[in-house]
Amino acid sequence: MALRTIRVDGDDVLRKTCKPVKQMTARTEELIDDMFETMYAANGVGLAAPQVGVLKRIVVIDVMDGSPLVLINPEIVEEDGEQTGPEGCLSLPGLEGEVTRPLHVVCKALDRNMDEITVEGTELLARAICHELDHLDGVLYKDKVNDGLHRVQPVDPDDLDDDEYFEDDEEITEE
Repeated sequence: MALRTIRVDGDDVLRKTCKPVKQMTARTEELIDDMFETMYAANGVGLAAPQVGVLKRIVVIDVMDGSPLVLINPEIVEEDGEQTGPEGCLSLPGLEGEVTRPLHVVCKALDRNMDEITVEGTELLARAICHELDHLDGVLYKDKVNDGLHRVQPVDPDDLDDDEYFEDDEEITEE
């Protein structure tokens, strides 16, 4: 396994439509393993093949529910409800925007054994499936934001006043 370079906004590969996977090969298995390693190293919950420069219809997702997913040639066959919330993307580092997505989706795909599977997702998993499948068709979440993109600044607790960071009744102790 190896870390791959995550392509960022402005790279033409992110705007292209991916090709279906016809068969599992050693190179495709290696790609899937590398995608998981790359996603975890970047603290992501999903990664699509074009984000590492490969125009194949492959997505990996792990919303930390104990069931990491490999979706090959995925398609959403059912969706309902609506949720609006913040989204970010490994290909748009440091940015976030409000996006409206279905609350519930049903996705048909092939797993890494090329067996047909059906994945049903709600809330975060539904959002991740929709977000990653958009990548396979050259769509970025910034194309769907409701209120524009916002820069996300990581919070350093040392920069906060104690009363901003701690509840009033908490005791601050130094070790």
